[in-house]
Amino acid sequence: MIQEDFAIVRLVVNGIEHRLGIETRRLLCDVLREDLGLTGTNLGCEQGVCGSCTVLVDGQSVRSCLMLAVQADGTEIATVEGLAQNGEMNPLQSAFWDKQALQCGFCTPGFLMTGIELLRRNPDPSDDEIRNALAGNTCRCTGYEHIVDAVRDAARNAIGEPVGTETASDVDITAEIIAKEGV
Repeated sequence: MIQEDFAIVRLVVNGIEHRLGIETRRLLCDVLREDLGLTGTNLGCEQGVCGSCTVLVDGQSVRSCLMLAVQADGTEIATVEGLAQNGEMNPLQSAFWDKQALQCGFCTPGFLMTGIELLRRNPDPSDDEIRNALAGNTCRCTGYEHIVDAVRDAARNAIGEPVGTETASDVDITAEIIAKEGV
């Protein structure tokens, strides 16, 4: 192979910086799963249709099965593994648990990441806005109502704080929210 087939990329994934030498043809999902061991990003259709591979790249939801890893060079990436803080589930994760919004769990990471993006943009979405935001994700088990319920519940329980925007100073607030809910 010639040298142009490889690139050094810098990715900040869940707050941790990585410098990786990768083949330029590799997909972001494969680098996340195989090189970084972040297997919560699932591969379903591998055509960008099902949404199970959804991650946030610079805060925007992206189908990682459609994005080359070199395209993500210099970006901040959030995966489902980065949602929990200090061993405590993110409020959206807690709502999915409480509302039984998962069954087999395969699609759950994609729904969570899409839900996080929605709640960052709109901390108080209507049911129609929730359904519209989640329309690009496929679940073959739940029938979707519990997923919509979970996103709505997370928005209500966030006490005015957008879900999924935790910083080091927000960890205490998130822990208080979770403690109040008895999780």
